[in-house]
Amino acid sequence: MRGALFNILGDLDNLTVLDPFGGTGALSFEAISRGATSATTIEHDVVAQKTIEKNMHVLALEKHINLIRASAQSWLRTTDTQFDVVLCDPPYNNTQISLLAELTKRVHKDGIFVLSFPASEEAPKEIKLQLIKQQQYGDGQLFFYQA
Repeated sequence: MRGALFNILGDLDNLTVLDPFGGTGALSFEAISRGATSATTIEHDVVAQKTIEKNMHVLALEKHINLIRASAQSWLRTTDTQFDVVLCDPPYNNTQISLLAELTKRVHKDGIFVLSFPASEEAPKEIKLQLIKQQQYGDGQLFFYQA
């Protein structure tokens, strides 16, 4: 599904990216490889943070990726920074709809908000951006919104 996501997005030349559910950092690493100038990855799990740090070092991406050691919810209270692309891949067992709605406010005008969501669920009504594309892949689906 990650490959499909980036094939749909295409080149990310000179764009800024937010990955509020960092996990392994794979979305941020891929965004940088597709031309994004920077990616901010938010991760609260210490083990996942160490994995992201290690991979940043191995790939020499320390200057391009900003790792925030916090939850997305707590980070939102500290900044009003906006991004060209926001890539949301929340845990399917805890999608946190109100948090997703808050994250839409971090998308620049005309930016893109991408949501990975369980295939069994409909698009969250709380997201007030324009839905421009929806694609299903097995047990997951991608929603692409324009700000």
